[in-house]
Parts: sequence; structure tokens; C-alpha cells
Amino acid sequence: MSRISDLPSLSVRRPTLVVVLNLLIVIAGLAAIQGVEVRELPDVDRPVVTVRAFFDGASPETMDAEVTSVIEGAVARVSGVQTINAASEENNARIRGEFSPDADLDVAANDIREAVAGIERDLPEGVEDITIVKADADSLPIIRLALVSDKLSQEALTRLAEEDIGAELTAIPGVAAVELFGDQEQVLRVVIDPLRLASYGLSIDDVASVLSSTSLDVPAGSFKSNDQLLMVRADASVWRPDAIERLAIKEDIRLADVGQAFYGPAEAESRSLLNGRKVVGLGIIRRAQSNTIAISDEVGKAIERLNHRLKDIDLVVISDDAHFIRSSVREVIVSLSIAVLVVIAVIYMFMGSLRPTLIPAVAIPIALVGTIAAIWLLGFSINILTLLALVLATGMIVDDAIVVVENIQRQRNLGMKPFAASVIGTRQVFFAVLATTATLISVFLPIAFLPSTAGKLFTEFGFVLAIAVAISSFVALSLCPMLASRLPAGSGKRGGGVIERAGDWVVSLYRRLLDFTLRAGILVIGCAVVLASTALIVFPSIDRELLPREDRGAIIVMMQGPDGVGLDYMDRQSARAEALLEPLRESGEVTNILSIVGRWDLNRNYIIAPLAPWSERSRSQQDIAKALRGPLKAIPGATARIRTPNSLNLRRAGGRIEFTLTGSNYKDIAAAADGFLDVLRTKAPELEDLEIEFQQTQPQLSLTVDRRRSEDLGIPIEGIVNTLRAMVDGFEVAELNVEDRSVPVMLESAAGAIDDPSDLKNLFVRSTGGKLVPLSAFVTLTEEGVAAELDRSAQKRAIEIEASLPPGYAMHKAVERIEVLADESLPPGIGLHFINEAATLKDTSNEVAITFAIAVLVVLLVLAAQFESLLSALVIILTVPFGLAAAVFSLKVTGTSINIYSQIGLVMLVGLMAKNGILVVEFADQLRDRGHSVLEAVHEAALTRLRPVMMTMLSTVLGALPLILGSGAGAEARGAIGWVVFGGLGISTVFTLILIPVIYSLLAPLARPRAHAGVRLDRELREFEAPE
Repeated sequence: MSRISDLPSLSVRRPTLVVVLNLLIVIAGLAAIQGVEVRELPDVDRPVVTVRAFFDGASPETMDAEVTSVIEGAVARVSGVQTINAASEENNARIRGEFSPDADLDVAANDIREAVAGIERDLPEGVEDITIVKADADSLPIIRLALVSDKLSQEALTRLAEEDIGAELTAIPGVAAVELFGDQEQVLRVVIDPLRLASYGLSIDDVASVLSSTSLDVPAGSFKSNDQLLMVRADASVWRPDAIERLAIKEDIRLADVGQAFYGPAEAESRSLLNGRKVVGLGIIRRAQSNTIAISDEVGKAIERLNHRLKDIDLVVISDDAHFIRSSVREVIVSLSIAVLVVIAVIYMFMGSLRPTLIPAVAIPIALVGTIAAIWLLGFSINILTLLALVLATGMIVDDAIVVVENIQRQRNLGMKPFAASVIGTRQVFFAVLATTATLISVFLPIAFLPSTAGKLFTEFGFVLAIAVAISSFVALSLCPMLASRLPAGSGKRGGGVIERAGDWVVSLYRRLLDFTLRAGILVIGCAVVLASTALIVFPSIDRELLPREDRGAIIVMMQGPDGVGLDYMDRQSARAEALLEPLRESGEVTNILSIVGRWDLNRNYIIAPLAPWSERSRSQQDIAKALRGPLKAIPGATARIRTPNSLNLRRAGGRIEFTLTGSNYKDIAAAADGFLDVLRTKAPELEDLEIEFQQTQPQLSLTVDRRRSEDLGIPIEGIVNTLRAMVDGFEVAELNVEDRSVPVMLESAAGAIDDPSDLKNLFVRSTGGKLVPLSAFVTLTEEGVAAELDRSAQKRAIEIEASLPPGYAMHKAVERIEVLADESLPPGIGLHFINEAATLKDTSNEVAITFAIAVLVVLLVLAAQFESLLSALVIILTVPFGLAAAVFSLKVTGTSINIYSQIGLVMLVGLMAKNGILVVEFADQLRDRGHSVLEAVHEAALTRLRPVMMTMLSTVLGALPLILGSGAGAEARGAIGWVVFGGLGISTVFTLILIPVIYSLLAPLARPRAHAGVRLDRELREFEAPE
């Protein structure tokens, strides 16, 4: 016997050593629990870099042609960029480059920074604030707060949020930033009456040049002497409104003569409302690799301190991601506890005695706690996916221990002494235990190396399963034989109770079934092939989607109004949506309603309504959303739709399909998009809320300057620009330092002075000769509709189209239908590209298919190496399609979709099925080595291994039962994998017990027994040594 396989005898001879080794595993795990990070998802940086550029006063067309396309070209030349998307809006542009998953984000950002720096001289003068941002999964707020007050103004609340509350929250370890919503900073407004300005013969440029000097505060050097250094500072800054009004514009004309100065709140860019009350919203963003629950605890303490210290305000928690994580952890611990009890009950049912039952039960806490130590050592975290892996591992980690203890008990029942039975019984299954462990690890590790961001999220899932199985095999081969050898005589003998009689009846029934199937092998295989073919036919009818519809405990409503509307208009639309949610708040299903009016653009609203805890409401998030969809659609004047967040934070997943049409110019693409939309409405009526992002509905007033005329009159173009900016919307001319705060100085026209397009013609600008000339002398006005945003995809101009998917209509069906209709109807030169969830679904499906193929191939090679026989490995692998067929039937019957979770479950099923097959095939090979015929060997092996196969199957299957029956946070994801394991493995065990003996009986005669090569080697060596 080799040294490694002598581990059983070592464990029996040196029990203290074995106990110490296992205790060290437990101690390491208990120590790791104190330091391991707890978060919702694995810490995976999205390989995305975003470039933002600002060009004050530029239209979307100007941004697209002169800024976006130039920067996009520079980004495209950076090594490793996979996809590029861009958007141009008024005053700004966004270019988003996504890199390959293995790219170093810091290096990618530096490469893009260098590329953009190289083309800055090609950009128009006035383009500024080009920023490069490394986007990652931590950029969304994990906690949302609202600052409420009945006495303080919005301006005072903003100041309090910025200077006091924001500073205290940012100081919490792990907090990266605090975002404000609905804030209004203080500005100094200088309001000019254009008619009075003209009456004094002055222009806007004259006022702007005077105001630009208000912040004059410069160091002028220092006086030095032998004893001291005296600094000299020239301070001519003016910040009081009355002092600013006294500034001289020209000779004895003061600013007060043509306007007035006063402090006030800036023009609101967004509004935050909590249950209809105006508030300031705060979003807390966590730093990468920090603990979400720890941040949540510290924020809770900070809120208590702030509410106690600050008077007249109330800081309220609206949503906290830690609630979901805590609830998920609680649900998983409950599932773990139930799974452990179920598994112990299964073992006791088969063992018939308490003491042998406790031995495999000991393996569970050791393997689970040891896995937590490995999680900490590898830098992983306790998150929803690793916890899911631990629940699935619960059934598997006792399997090896069950096999070992069951075989030891079998030897003792045959009359062997305790020590001998422990060593011999473990040695008999030693190879099978190692083979099953290696097989399971070879399946789980490919899951850990799935490409793309979606795959990287599952890296920890795969590693945790592999580690748990590896630790459990060590415990099974070391601690279990030691404990079994110490059991008193007679403790393993089963009584003649009901369970024992039922077991005998099952064995008798299986013996008769086995005799029949071995005689009618071809018939059995034919029936199995028919069942597998049926599953192949059923498979396309199962819904495919990226993620199951999950109950995340929040209703999110997105609203979009017509282009060109303001905050007041969108505020009224938001009030209508809030009125629909208010009855839910009164009934207790919704805790709060936070609305952000003008969240990204002035015509967009974002409403979040956190739901009551899962146990305190009767309806799921999906049921509530379904009831709200109809009334929300009926709101006139704005498009409202419900978005559902998902656990993996994958590309805006949430029940909507999005794609782009690309081409060379927007006019042709827009025409193709309108035509394609009509086709979709006619031939794909199941797609709801079809919407084109490109709408030329943004009202625009174009002032066309006759350059020849303006040159004749001596009008500088810069003067025209400043006059228009100040009179139309106001512009910042300086920035003052007031009490350690930066306050912008805004120059604008008096209310009512410019309230009609024709008023613009009456504005005056100064010519180079000093005369005032009205704009009407060289400007013509035209009104037109333009697109508020212009998109680009893969360096081509693009128009986005999106649609809602009704409940029950799977994403893959929509993708296939759109592709077919696009081939039929899109004109030449127009391309179709899916984006966001639809693109991720296509990528992920292909990746999982490749991973599945790799897993099957690796298992085959591992088995072939371990059995020293390709045929023995084939016997096991050939049962895999039938197990998958069982999983397909399970998904179809339960109505579960094929999503990323259930696909991972299917890959796991390969290993779980192979594990059962190994027990039978390994024992049959051992019997053949002892001289048994193929039929005798497989018959005895199948009967002998019936109990351990049934025990391991029931422990794994029933261990997955809490996943299916569980409710609360993350139940949908757990159920998706649970049904695959429960249904697939449960039904496929029948295939294992019937098909493996049949396939073995047909294939095994084609190969010699495994011991044949060893016997021949021994004979030839003896013949060589004999003459000596």
C-alpha cells in the first residue's frame, strides 16, 4: 500500500495528531471569521473607463462632430479596448470604453489619459474639464439618506449637507464620497436690465470685465529683515452686494444704475422629495474592498450623533444595501442549519444508529469553517455567491464521510474488529474518495475561470466549492476512520425496524430491476435515448434570460418627459407617480418614497420606494410592480416604467431589451429606425413601450450670424457670445471666496427683459468703434427641433431603441425575433447591435456553454487518468446527458428559466453525477482485478454501492431543498440552482443506478482488467531476475 493511501492506518494509530490537524482547521476558520470582509457581491472592478468632456454652449451636433468623434478615435487606438460607446449632449460628451476582463484598470486609464492628451490640441478652443473616470461596481450609492427640515431653506440645508454632514460621513472608514441630490448652492447674482444698459451706451462686455476683477486677491511678495519676514498681499476683492453695486463701469456710471447684486440659491438642476416634502438627498458611495455592513453600522451611529447635535433637521435613511446583505446572510444561515439537520437525518435513517451518524456530521462544521479560513487567505469575501456555494457544499461535504463510514460499518457487520475495519474499510474506498474529489474540483474550477465580468463574479463561487470539497475529503480520510475505530462494538448494527425492512425491500426491488436491465441492456439504452431526445426537444421551449426576476425589496420608477421641458413640468409628473405609490406607503408595503426630479437630465425623474421587509408583506416586488405598470402607463405627458435591480449589477439588467442601429449619418439611421419600429409594432406586438432614444423634439432657437455684415459693422464675435450667454441663461464671470467658501458670480438679465425670442433682436453689442449695434442688424432667428442626445457605438453614429418585456416573455425570444425582423427589413448600410442585458445574455450563454464543454472534457481526462482506463471514464461520462435531461425536465415542470444561476447548476451537475458513477465503477474495477467476470463485478458493485449512492444522493438533494423552499432576500437566485440540483440529481440518480451497470456491462469487456498491466510487469520482472 502506498504511503498516501496509508493515511487511514496513520489516523487510527495516531488519533491525537489527526484531532490536532482538524482542530487547526477549525481555529483558522474561527480566526478568519473576525477579519473576513462581508459584502453583497465579490469585489470585481468593471473594466470600463469613461472620458467626459465639457464645451460650454456647444450643441449636441457640435459636440458629436468636433469633440466626441475626435476623443473616440483616440480611445479606439488604446490597446485592449473591446467596445466603445459615446453620447453627445448640450455642453458635454461621454465616451465609454470597455476593456477585456483581464485588463489592468489602472494601466487602461493611464493609456487612455495619454491618448486623450495627444489629441487635445485637435479639439476646439473652449473644451475644458476633460476627465477620465475608472468606472467600477462601487460607483453606485450603497446607502441613500434624506436631510429633512421644516424650518431651514433648501440653500441652508445644502450648506449643512456639504460642510457638516457630508464631512462627517466621508470620514467614516470605507466611504469614498457623499453625493448630493436636490442641492442648491449659494451664488451671487448680478441682474442687468438690458434697456437701461443700452441707454447708458454700455454693453454686457463692459459689465463682465468689471465683475471679473471682484476676486482680485494676489500675493505681492514679502519684506525681509534680519528678525522677521513680512508678507505683502494685494486684496481688492469685493463680495458684499452693496459694494459690488458701487463698482464703476464707466466714469460716474455705477453697476447699481443698470442692475442689482444679491445672494441667492443657484438655479436648481434637480429636486429631491421625500414623501412629497422637499429635501436634500445624500448618496454614500463605498470605497473598493471595504465592508458594506461595517459602513452601514458606522453610518447608523453617525446619523444618531448628527440628529442629536443638529437642531431643526432630521437625517433619515431611505435605503441601505446592508439590509439586503444582512437578510441574505440570515436566510443562508437558516438554509445551512436546515440542510445540516436534513443531512444528519438522512444519515441516521440509513445508519440506524446515532454514534455512526455523528461521525459524518462532524465533517460539516470542520469543512465549512475551514472554507471560511481559505476565503480569508485568498482575499475573497463573505458575499451572496460564496454563501450560496457554502449551502450547496453542505450536502456534498458529507458525501465522502458517508462513503467512508458506511463502508467501515459494512466491514464491522461482516465481523471485522474495529481498528481493522476502519483501516480496511477506508482503504477500499480511498481511491473512490480521491477520484470524486478530483472530479468535483475539476468541474468547479472551470466555473472560477469563466471570462467576462459576469464570469469573474463567479470566481469566488467556484473556488469556494472546490476548497470545501477538498477539505471534506481530508476530513473523511483522516478524522472519520479514527472516530469510527473508537466506536464500541455493536454500535453500528442496525435494528430490524421499519426503516430497515423498507431498506431491505428497496434492495430486493433493485436486485430484480438490475437483473432485468442487465439482460435487456439494449432496450434500457434505447429508452434512455428516447428520454434524452425528448429533453432535447423540450429544451428550446424553456425561457432563457440573464437573471431570474428577483425581489430586491425596492420599486424603482424611471420617468422621461418630452425634450425641452423643465423641472416644474417634471415635478408635476413625479407627483402623479408618487400619488400611485402613496396608498402602498399607507398600507405599510412601502416604507418611504424618494423622488429625484431631474436626476440625469431636466426631463428625467428617478423614484425609489423601498419595500417593507420580506416577512412583513404578502406581495412580492414583482406582484407590486405588475399592479403599478398599468396606472403608471396612464400618466399623460411622461413615459414611466419600472426598473428592477438585480443581484449581479450587470449592465442595467431589469426586464428591458435594448439595441442600437448604426450607420454613417443620423438622418438615414433615423429613417431606418422609424421604419423598423413600425415593423416591430406590427410583427412583434408582444414588445411593449417601444421607444427610440433619438427624437428631434428638443426646441432650438438658431441665431444665424451674417459674418460679412458683422465685420462691416466692426462687431467682434466674442462680444456676441457673451451678450447672448448673459441675457439668455446667465454665465459665470468670476468666483469669490466668502467665509472659506467658493461662491460663483452669475451675470444675467432681469426677469421679463428677455421672455420672447424676438426680444433677442433688441439686444445691443459694442462695435470696435465704440458704437452700440442691435443684434437685429446682422442676426436672423429660426426655430427648429433637434435631438437632445446623439449616440455613437463602435465609432459609428448610432440610435438606441428599447422595449419592455411583458412578464413571461423571455429575453432570448425577443433577441431572436428582433434579429429575424432586422434581416428582413433593415436597409443596406444599417447595422444592428444588442447592448446592455441582451448583449450580456448572448456573451454569457456562449461562455457557459464553453465552460460546460471544458468541464466535461476535464472530468473525462481526470477519470481516465485515475481509472487507468478510458472506457471506465466513458461509462461515467455517458450518463451525463441523461442527468442533464433530468434537469431540463425539472426546469420545465417548475417553470424555472435558464439563467446564469441555473446554467452554473447544470455545470455542477456534471460533477455530482460523475461522483455517483465513480462509486459503482471503481468497486466494479476492483472486483474485476480479483478475477470476477464483468457481469458478476458490476452486479455486486451496484448492489454493494446502492446504500452509499442513495445516501450521498439524498444528502445532496435534500441539502438543496432549503434553497427551493426558502423565501426572503435572494430567494430567486437560490431557487434557480436549487431546482437544478434537486430535480436534476434526484432523477439522474435513477439513471446512475440503472444505466451505469448496463453501459459498464457493454463497454468493460472491450478492455482488460486494470490490474492486467501490473500483473504482466511483475511477471516480466520476475523472469528478468530469475537467471540471477
